[in-house]
Amino acid sequence: MRKTLTLLCLLWLAFTSLHAQNKPAGFAAKTASLQKFAGFFPFYWDEATGKIFLEIDKLDTPFLYVSSLPAGLGSNDIGLDRGQLGGTHVVSFQKVGPKVLLIEPNQSYRAMNGNPAEEQAVAQSFAQSTLWGFKVEASEGNRVLVDATDFLLRDAHDVVGSIRRSRQGSYRLDASRSAFYLPRTKNFPQNTEFEATLTFVGGDDAGNFVREVAPSTEALTLRQHHSFIQLPDRNYTPRAMDPRAGYFGIEYMDFSTPINQSIVKRFIARHRLQKKNPGAAVSEAVEPIVYYVDHAAPEPIRSALLDGARWWAQAFEAAGYKDAFKVEILPVDADPMDVRYNVIQWVHRSTRGWSYGASVTDPRTGEILKGHVSLGSLRVRQDYLIAEGLLAPYEEGKPANPEMMRMALARLRQLSAHELGHTLGIMHNYAASVSNRASVMDYPHPTVRLTPDGKIDLADAYAVGMGEWDKLAVAYGYQDFPKGTDETQALDQLLREGHRRGLQFISDRDARSPGGAHPQAHLWDNGVNAADELRQVLAIREKALAQFGVNNIKQGTPMAMLEDVLVPIYNYHRYQVEATAKVVGGLNYTYASRGDGQLVTEKVPAAEQQKALDALLATLQPEVLALPENIIALIPPRPAGWSPTRELFDKRTGLTFDPLAAAEASADFTLSFLFHPERAARLVELKARGSRLGLEEVLDQILEQTWKAKTQNGLKGQTQLLTQQLVLTHLLALSQNENAAYSVRGIATLKLQELEKQLKKLSKASDDAMKANALLALERLKQPAAAKPQLHKDLPPGAPIGSVEILGCQ
Repeated sequence: MRKTLTLLCLLWLAFTSLHAQNKPAGFAAKTASLQKFAGFFPFYWDEATGKIFLEIDKLDTPFLYVSSLPAGLGSNDIGLDRGQLGGTHVVSFQKVGPKVLLIEPNQSYRAMNGNPAEEQAVAQSFAQSTLWGFKVEASEGNRVLVDATDFLLRDAHDVVGSIRRSRQGSYRLDASRSAFYLPRTKNFPQNTEFEATLTFVGGDDAGNFVREVAPSTEALTLRQHHSFIQLPDRNYTPRAMDPRAGYFGIEYMDFSTPINQSIVKRFIARHRLQKKNPGAAVSEAVEPIVYYVDHAAPEPIRSALLDGARWWAQAFEAAGYKDAFKVEILPVDADPMDVRYNVIQWVHRSTRGWSYGASVTDPRTGEILKGHVSLGSLRVRQDYLIAEGLLAPYEEGKPANPEMMRMALARLRQLSAHELGHTLGIMHNYAASVSNRASVMDYPHPTVRLTPDGKIDLADAYAVGMGEWDKLAVAYGYQDFPKGTDETQALDQLLREGHRRGLQFISDRDARSPGGAHPQAHLWDNGVNAADELRQVLAIREKALAQFGVNNIKQGTPMAMLEDVLVPIYNYHRYQVEATAKVVGGLNYTYASRGDGQLVTEKVPAAEQQKALDALLATLQPEVLALPENIIALIPPRPAGWSPTRELFDKRTGLTFDPLAAAEASADFTLSFLFHPERAARLVELKARGSRLGLEEVLDQILEQTWKAKTQNGLKGQTQLLTQQLVLTHLLALSQNENAAYSVRGIATLKLQELEKQLKKLSKASDDAMKANALLALERLKQPAAAKPQLHKDLPPGAPIGSVEILGCQ
């Protein structure tokens, strides 16, 4: 018996000892030698082990988690820019035994009537996400200590995935070369900030985009940032989204909605802004919106960014606010990724790329907590280059024309205002250019004019200040109405009044499609009438090419660099071509709501379509496409050390300049819009509905202006022949396109048969070039499935290089 008791005692002692070993230690014992950072979530730095321990004193309390990239890769094509924000997540820590889970509920599906049973039913119907699991290291009352090191040193921004998706290499995170970046690891009462230096290794299959930005492809070292942010209070009132207002926002399904109402709820994204006196026509704000410009931006760029950003004060003043919007210089010791700062950041990359406006937004309500603008530093140089091409400013013995710098800085002001507008919640408005440049949220092409004496004038290249649409948008999103006002009715009246003043709103999906139908919604266009503006732009281009020569580059510059200046001038009409093409087979429409009096749909009159078609066909003429001999003779191959770039014309002649390939790319660009299968289908449909201009008529006129045109000689003649082959390619491809309507394919097939008869006659011509061209075309007719327009030479990039997935960009 005594032996049994002794054995039981020993077993009990062993059990209690083991339990004591597994039981989390107390806070004091675990953190005594560590450096404490007090704040929103207290944390401790262990210098000896390089670890961070997080004190969780707010279990089951929702907060915001945001990851970002304060030090990037520098490649437009891959992305991963300095200052790039990641997603915004509402999360909470939940303790389960010896573990703490970081859980993100599903914000896309809710029950908003306050009934716990309905809320639980929705929560259980859709997946939530557990972002991480932590082991409890110490506990004391309602607080626990966890080792957050692995969570904070992981690839939260998915650098590995971004590089892989860009086909630039197979990289992996190397923990041995990663550590915390303590200068930016801080704590504040309402936000906790962590930053880590992460190294990604691999490089055996590194692509060219990685090679051009990395000192060694074997190791890429970037920094990632993590922010834990206290959720804002519940005093913010969400504002309903209206398709006519032009705002980004949030949406979710509310399953507690009565059956006779829409289950999908939509609210705009906006900063919190309230008048001190909502009943006053003009009032100061309870708390103004303040933005900070990156102190790293040099002068005169910094001043231009400040000026453009401050334009938004005009819109807030028009909405009845006094001193409610301010722009200042970012303090030197401030962290741009800190949620407390709305930032306009100056970002460097290896090639010119998109600028964009992003934000940290509360997923529950749409309240913007932080606006973050990223402006690509090389963009301004493209405008300067365009001005050099237009003005030929480097006449020997004379100072450079100051209009170039004025135009470049004017563009920067507009760009600063544009991207900041996105961080206020406002979408692109691509119909603004037809209403006297009514919005900085359009993409502007420089407005250049010829003076009465035939000189190129850049004085009004870019608009200054807020447009009328911008003021209307701010009034919709930020107006603080007096108590007792029916907000829904008041907002509707704002939009109706804007419509009565002729203001239009059409955004990305409608404007970006190459087969788009809206006759007034385009990127990088100008003018009330697209066809008239194309004629104007062609006249500017003609003048610039007529004076093009050695004065377009500085003394001492390699002559080959003339091609860099020539590219944007030769292709100066490219965006107006795209705008004009949308008039052909076009349909005018608005985002109308029932009863608001706006236009719903309206066919573009056949006369307007014909006018646009005539202007487009003008861009296919040899006189427009063929470069003059004096320009061609000035451009030698690139010298050693000056490698070619994608910004130059593609070539079929090896190292030497190829004027025919430039013409090929330009003609193909116009034809790609005219032969787009969606446009072709609309032309068939519109004719069936009574239009005088159908697909048959359009194809007949294209053939008349190319294959049936009077033969020219020399380089113009060769340009004419290649344009004919381009037309044949597109016609063949349209006849074979399985995504095209049957009627479209049938009409294309008919026109090919008609063309074949003409080609048989041309194949017997006495002119060898004409005869050879016809014989080639007849051979190509035997293999229609081989016609691929993408084999043609492409235009060099006009828009910024890189991804355009982010719609809040320019």
